[in-house]
Amino acid sequence: MSFSTLLFLIISFSLFSFFFSSNSALKKIKVATVKPSALPKHYGQNSIVWTLFPAFLLLIVITIIGPKFVDNIYIQKISSSNENLTEAEIQLILAKIKNIALGAISSNEAFVLKLSEQYNNSLSKLYSIRALSVLLVSSILGVIVSSNINILSNARIKVEKFFRVLFFVSALIAILTTIAIIASLLFEAIRFFSLYPFFDFLFGLHWAPNIAIRSDQVAAQGSFGMLPVLLGTVIIAFIAMLVALPIGLFSAIYLAEFASKNVRNIIKPTLEVLAGIPTVVYGYFAALTAAPFFRKVGMSLGLDVSSESALAAGAVMGIMIIPFISSLSDDIINSVPQSLRDGSLGLGATRAETTLKVVLPAAFPGLVGAFLLAISRAIGETMIVVMAAGLSANLTINPLDTVTTVTVQIVSLLTGDTEFDDIKTLSAFGLGLALFVFTLILNIIALIVSRKLSEQYD
Repeated sequence: MSFSTLLFLIISFSLFSFFFSSNSALKKIKVATVKPSALPKHYGQNSIVWTLFPAFLLLIVITIIGPKFVDNIYIQKISSSNENLTEAEIQLILAKIKNIALGAISSNEAFVLKLSEQYNNSLSKLYSIRALSVLLVSSILGVIVSSNINILSNARIKVEKFFRVLFFVSALIAILTTIAIIASLLFEAIRFFSLYPFFDFLFGLHWAPNIAIRSDQVAAQGSFGMLPVLLGTVIIAFIAMLVALPIGLFSAIYLAEFASKNVRNIIKPTLEVLAGIPTVVYGYFAALTAAPFFRKVGMSLGLDVSSESALAAGAVMGIMIIPFISSLSDDIINSVPQSLRDGSLGLGATRAETTLKVVLPAAFPGLVGAFLLAISRAIGETMIVVMAAGLSANLTINPLDTVTTVTVQIVSLLTGDTEFDDIKTLSAFGLGLALFVFTLILNIIALIVSRKLSEQYD
């Protein structure tokens, strides 16, 4: 039985248990002479908790651990058949067995065919055990909880305790995941800095992770000065914010302060459509439409505009960020108390004066935080700059030249057939760590500015 089928069954069991427990609790409450401790729906929710979550947890555990357990059994069988096999050879034979069991390949080796048949049987037994155990746990717990409803027991508190624990575990998983990401990035970055000086990376003016053709070639080991890459990232992000900030902020002001309800209901969803467009589509637009357009306009003005200019990538990225800034700014402006507007209008100020002198100063702390978050979003963007920016790390502030960004270099360094332990590949982790620290600093600044400038309004 497949994972999705089992999940559907235990959800169905839990829903049936919910309605059965709710109805059972309602009947007991109607004939009871004492006041119940919770509503009927709380007893149904408690039944869902016990019917669904333990079985779902068991399903997840068996699905993750079960195949690995089966693999370990067959690794032992393969290694016992020939003690001279290396670890790589054992893994290769195991992969062949699994592919034969799945029907992906065929083989004439009797030993491998025998083990593949046994492997297929083992998986079938595992999935049967998984289905039986999950359904038994769900049904047994559902029956026990549904048939032992006590209206004097406060089911609401039990459900709230469960969800409190569930939310805590979810937050803990998010924190641990973040720590794991930082640790893995930091570990590989330290390996890179053991091969290349940290300060040369941080303050170097030349980025060229070249692959040597001959040993006496210039920069045969590569040059990993980060400043040209970082400067290109900053230039593109700056251009993006020049496009996104005024359009996003002005549209938010119009929608929040001046637009009628009917106009708002049309414009706001239309703006937010931009947020639903995949970034790869923006990348195609930048490479095939925006870049040739800027190049043609530049040539008509006598300017030499690169076909992979920072201007094209930054402008398209700014278009992508418009709904992000507009939505955040709109929420922040709307959160300003209406009493401030009414007081200003009551003193004779126009709507425009109220917006400029009362609403925007009150919303300024939140707007600063939104702008800094948008900058972080622009710095971390990948697909647009991968498709529209160049690979040449030029140390320039001219937006018409070809520049590269941190994300472009990370993608280019981690693709291809270069060895993972090579300094050129490890340099991607150095760039990733620098990008992480840079965006982290921006987010911290956004939080500090928002807290320092925030004011409380009654």
